[in-house]
Amino acid sequence: MRMRATVAAVSGALALSALAVPAAQADAEPGALVSSATPFGATAAADEVVGDTVIKSVSVNGGKDVLVGTTNKKTFTISVTATDPSGIEDGYAFLWHGTDIDTDVDGAIVPDAENGTCTALNATSATCKVTVVADPNENIYSNVLAGKWKVFAGAVGKDGDYVIKDAYKTHSVKRYSRLTVNASPEPVKKGRTITVTGALTRANWDTGKYAGYTHQSVKLQFKKKGSTTYTDVKTVKSGSAGALKTTVTASTDGTFRYVFAGTSTTPAVTSSGDFVDVQ
Repeated sequence: MRMRATVAAVSGALALSALAVPAAQADAEPGALVSSATPFGATAAADEVVGDTVIKSVSVNGGKDVLVGTTNKKTFTISVTATDPSGIEDGYAFLWHGTDIDTDVDGAIVPDAENGTCTALNATSATCKVTVVADPNENIYSNVLAGKWKVFAGAVGKDGDYVIKDAYKTHSVKRYSRLTVNASPEPVKKGRTITVTGALTRANWDTGKYAGYTHQSVKLQFKKKGSTTYTDVKTVKSGSAGALKTTVTASTDGTFRYVFAGTSTTPAVTSSGDFVDVQ
């Protein structure tokens, strides 16, 4: 029995063109493909339940946001845990971006495999996993895709019962971020001014380069020499090209760093530390 998802390019945008799944007949032969007219085919309703198969949970990337830069592919796993009195034959999932799976899809991250890899938990339940790839050179092609994606999930029982959910949950796909810091002069006399600069940048999926993230609140933190704990010093707003700049008075040896809390489209990031010797 199989479950398939195919993504096609239509007028420069992505659209889901077919969703084919296992035969619903209990006597169907394992491995038999169904036509596009079956309940999971292109003509099927987006959400559908036949019989008593139930999806219990879906996990994307281990629950962590999917962070995508400008060149490297991000490979991650989607797991579907489902149950059916007869046992689970298959489970499948992918991410899609848009408002309607039938008419308005502008992005999709779909497995190459036609089936999930299933591990039985007991006689009635199993967890099925698929591997997908977010590729900034292929399916992550525009900044408009940053944020919440919908998770399609389906599961099939060994008796042919099945369930499909076009948007079982949502998951964040974000623009990878970078943050730098530099405190100077080094060394510095006690009581003198220390200038702390840096830059907050993030992946621009439109250009394939990193660009400044402006008008964002970034915390400057300080850790006294010998301590293991950073404390907040002040909040700085990122300016042109994501530039950060502020001043503090030198008082004791220690390390400065910048911390960005993140947004709905960009992950949290912390700079490395820059130690200043105060004499």
